[in-house]
Amino acid sequence: MPFTKRKRYRIQFPRTETHDIDQDEISFYLIENGHKKQVRFHDYDTIYQSPGLYEQLFYDRLKCNSPQKVVEILKHAVAASEHNFTELRVLDFGAGNGIVGEVLKEQGVARLIGADIIPEARDSTYRDRPGVYDAYYVSDFTSLNEDVSEELADWSINCLTTVAALGFGDIPPSAFFQAMQFVQPRGWIAFNIKETFLDNSDESGFSRLIRELIFSEYLDIHHLERYRHRLSMEGVPLYYFALVVQKTAELPEDFLNKYGIED
Repeated sequence: MPFTKRKRYRIQFPRTETHDIDQDEISFYLIENGHKKQVRFHDYDTIYQSPGLYEQLFYDRLKCNSPQKVVEILKHAVAASEHNFTELRVLDFGAGNGIVGEVLKEQGVARLIGADIIPEARDSTYRDRPGVYDAYYVSDFTSLNEDVSEELADWSINCLTTVAALGFGDIPPSAFFQAMQFVQPRGWIAFNIKETFLDNSDESGFSRLIRELIFSEYLDIHHLERYRHRLSMEGVPLYYFALVVQKTAELPEDFLNKYGIED
């Protein structure tokens, strides 16, 4: 659905500075029918219910370009390794309303499976981007039921993508770890993270997980790039790292416990 055909919303940013507010706690005002409603940036269940609001907020106003960036470097890394991008069977984890899936679909991946924890994400994808995914699971990856696990395994996933969804409590370390378990050895993992998550001073479980993984024997780094993820409400660039790694071996089930990583 092209942006030009979507409803345009009245969005107002707070006048107060947001430099000292955690990124996942920042909010905006949605003005409809004379009513002003405060909505957090990470209130995805609320945002997805308004067709086009997510795109207008993050892509039109704040100039996010992470889906294109992550898919671009994934495609480059796969080609450099003399593999065929169109043979990828992708699990788009934290798929939201399907923006990343749409980019992957345009590039011709073989299979595309979406997964998110909230039904509003799946519903908005089916509403706005029907046919992008071959399947879409609404599941909590910290406690997957046996049926979903078996179905995901049957897709023979050889690529995992996670864009703009890691590190703010939206996806716990154990959920991301579980998603990686579905990727076959020699498969690909492409994701982005806030630049501070690679800093040793960050002792959060997610930050520690990423650092331990990318320097482990289980992953090979093919691409690591710092880039502008989007703008802040004040127009200041927010920088992230985009990574493409290749899974070299099965991750041991006790990996999280070994390094004392908690959600």
